[in-house]
Amino acid sequence: MKHIHFIAIGGAIMHQLALALLRQGNRVTGSDDEINDPAKTNLEAAGILPPATGWFPEKITEGIDAIVLGMHAKADNPELLRAQQLSIPVFSFPQYVYEVCRDKRRVVIAGSHGKTTITSMLMHILRKTGQNFDYLVGAKVPGFAQSVQLSDAPAIVLEGDEYPASVIEKRPKIFFYHPHISVLNGIAWDHINVFPTYENYCSQFEQYLLGMQPGATLFYNAEDSEVVRIVGKSANHLNAIPYRLPAFLYENGEAFVETDNGAVKMAVFGRHNFINLQAAVAVAEAMGLPRQKCYEALADFTGAARRMEKIFEEENIVAYRDFAHAPSKLQATLEAVREAYPQHELIACFELHTYSSLNEKFLAEYKGSMNAADKAIVYFSHHALSLKGLPELDNATVFNYFNREDLKVEDKKEELEETIKNLIKKSEKPVCLLLMSSGTFDGIDWKNVSSHII
Repeated sequence: MKHIHFIAIGGAIMHQLALALLRQGNRVTGSDDEINDPAKTNLEAAGILPPATGWFPEKITEGIDAIVLGMHAKADNPELLRAQQLSIPVFSFPQYVYEVCRDKRRVVIAGSHGKTTITSMLMHILRKTGQNFDYLVGAKVPGFAQSVQLSDAPAIVLEGDEYPASVIEKRPKIFFYHPHISVLNGIAWDHINVFPTYENYCSQFEQYLLGMQPGATLFYNAEDSEVVRIVGKSANHLNAIPYRLPAFLYENGEAFVETDNGAVKMAVFGRHNFINLQAAVAVAEAMGLPRQKCYEALADFTGAARRMEKIFEEENIVAYRDFAHAPSKLQATLEAVREAYPQHELIACFELHTYSSLNEKFLAEYKGSMNAADKAIVYFSHHALSLKGLPELDNATVFNYFNREDLKVEDKKEELEETIKNLIKKSEKPVCLLLMSSGTFDGIDWKNVSSHII
């Protein structure tokens, strides 16, 4: 048994790793200056919720075997300084994950978008076919009790994030997993607070591939030109295998993917999901599973939480929530819904919520990204701008960057609710409402909004 202390234990994945290590029989402690649900409830149920919020250097003693440092912690964190003073080993989140799974077969899903969905699809295939495996994924996945599992399983599936590992280890998290099998699904500039130029951002993936062991297997999206360029430049030492969009069709609103043994009906839809599906199937096949069984296993995959998640459906309205926030994700999600619901009026609402999306330097990247919608609304919160330390935005500035003459821009949640209610009421066709954000639209209860319409 080891004693592992988490600095910034309240993070979405940090607390899940803490719980996974606790289940393995380790002693786990932690601190944070703010802990919200679901982390608060989960840690409390496990008996490891810190009794008070804040940083307590007196918690850091020579009896601690390892410190896991969250990205939320700053360089002058008093617990970190105390650990360094006592020469206690300090690990970033991905470094410690590698420490506990260095003897496993490691599968890493990387890229700017599709990571969570591909990871979830692969987990779904492995579970349904009875495989023994561990995993780390950035969302709640149906059929799995938690988002991090560590055991004596021979393999682990890891969602690989390009964001820096910690305040003292600023290289991307994916650099530390050293995969035997990896996926590179798509490249689109993101995290401009860390990667100030598109070229700098792309170079992270070049370095990732160059750092993989010679002969490791890389599945890459052959329909993404930037991925193809990076693979051509940096993957000559790898077993690089392309995958592409499969043939698919819609019948009576249901999606089917063509396979060598006929069409298989899928619960998910959209070109971006079908190419994600191809990546998951390719990896599962490389792990020893028959290809057709993989397609069949995915037939009832409904998606990870907040990834094209249906939140309600009534006679004349269906609503989906999606995590889309980067321009490429926004456009792909809209096009998928447009294709799946051709007879509906598509009302799309997008919240600017991430640091990149709220930054005026990045807003030009959204030009034309909402064109697939019949009605389009962009929402932002002045509170979110303040929290991220960004300059104020005004509605006219946001409007201009999206380059859509009928775009509605809202910055008050009450007015956003009224705008959407009015658009739905005026529609002469069935409505598909698509809500896209990495946030919560300042806590709007969309089911309650719909109840005033239907």
